[in-house]
Amino acid sequence: MSQKVLLSTKEINIILHRLACQLLENHEDFKDTVLIGIQPRGIFVAQRLAKILQEEYKVKHIDLGFLDITFYRDDFRRGEKTLEATKTKINFLVEDKKVVLIDDVLYTGRSINAALTALQSFGRPKEVELLTLIDRRFSRHLPIQPNYRGRQVDAINNEKVKVMWKENDGEDVIYLINR
Repeated sequence: MSQKVLLSTKEINIILHRLACQLLENHEDFKDTVLIGIQPRGIFVAQRLAKILQEEYKVKHIDLGFLDITFYRDDFRRGEKTLEATKTKINFLVEDKKVVLIDDVLYTGRSINAALTALQSFGRPKEVELLTLIDRRFSRHLPIQPNYRGRQVDAINNEKVKVMWKENDGEDVIYLINR
């Protein structure tokens, strides 16, 4: 098994700032927009973006939530491993709001499909956009594409993209692992 660094801490930071600028350009004051990080790892991207928008671009208020999709996945109860749910935290209405779903890696599209289904429990959004830090474009099972993409990676099926966050893993780095 070998691994190579896809993105360093500095490169991740640059990409997050670019994505924040793109969000700002399209959503201005975020009055009608909410950010929702998909559990478990999309929350790190969402939190970082919200922090950049608030601290560096002076956006006064951002509704930030976290969505657990465990029981909405199409592979729920298919494997030997028992899936453990995380916690959904959405303390605002999504009805008639522009929702930006945020995840770290877009791979097959199945997690995003589950997130779209789970989101319906919180109301009917006016619009839903997708932001992903990494887009593995050749691995899609469903016709799902990001509106905002940090980096496009042409990883083949025996390669894995591993995103590590300082808050969870001790460092910010993204690896391409060849199994």
